[in-house]
Amino acid sequence: MSQARTMENLEVFVDTVRTGSFSAVARRRGVAVSSVARQIDALEEELKASLFTRSTRAMRPTDAGELLFRRAVQILSDLADARSEVSSVEAAVEGVLRVSCLPTFGRRYVVPCLAKLLQAHPGLSVELDLTERLADPTTERLDLAIRFGNLPDSALFSSRLADQAYVVCAAPDYLRRQGPLQALDALDNHRLIDKRRSQSPLGWREVLGEDLLQHGCCVFEADDFDAQRQAAVDGVGIVRLPDWVVGHDIGRGALVALHPQGLPAAEATGIHLVRALPRPSARLKAFAAALTDFVGRPASWQRAMNGEA
Repeated sequence: MSQARTMENLEVFVDTVRTGSFSAVARRRGVAVSSVARQIDALEEELKASLFTRSTRAMRPTDAGELLFRRAVQILSDLADARSEVSSVEAAVEGVLRVSCLPTFGRRYVVPCLAKLLQAHPGLSVELDLTERLADPTTERLDLAIRFGNLPDSALFSSRLADQAYVVCAAPDYLRRQGPLQALDALDNHRLIDKRRSQSPLGWREVLGEDLLQHGCCVFEADDFDAQRQAAVDGVGIVRLPDWVVGHDIGRGALVALHPQGLPAAEATGIHLVRALPRPSARLKAFAAALTDFVGRPASWQRAMNGEA
């Protein structure tokens, strides 16, 4: 017999001892008297003991029944207390929230949303892991990992925070010096900024593959998106970065979006909030709401690129 069924039978047993009859328990639970009798029979069969002395006028617990009643009352009480405590923990916006995401996104969007959230919930604290790694919420005991791009099929649960797309851009000063990039086959005449790790498919390598090495025009490489963005703003060269990195710079005129011929259309992918558990805790819900509110819908970088306030 399953533990869940045993617990249910114990509840019926306790009610029967307290009321002294199957019919009273049946009325309270809205079931047939025979159903209550079967549950008591099943419990007696499982325990290999008679729990009641039955007659036409009365039903009394046996010595074994009295012993089980005392223990069952304590077990059910402890279980109710445990359920209440666990529910209160999950329902309260408190405790430690563990989040992982890319360093640039964390600095730009996660950290700025925390002050208001933490003021509203004094019992909450946040551990933020800023990393380029693809963090695993299951093995690393994270409440949430923020992931970018298309998600592989997995046992994880996710919700979409916003869209993202890669943008090719450069500073106006750079374009005045070097001229516009009208087609991808003119890259030899330009200076490129790219992601440092050669095995990464992001940045220019996603477009050019190993052909990037043939151009010999990559003048600055960095692991960090913000470092690449700043180099582009300073006029070092042309960069290809997600719109959430450069959208605000394009909106204020510090960078200009470029659309060279031969450049594949930018694919809109997603920014996802990924968790291991099917039901998010109250603290995770509060964080997701705060981050969504800060990012906005449509996202602030998309509004900036479209000239919206």
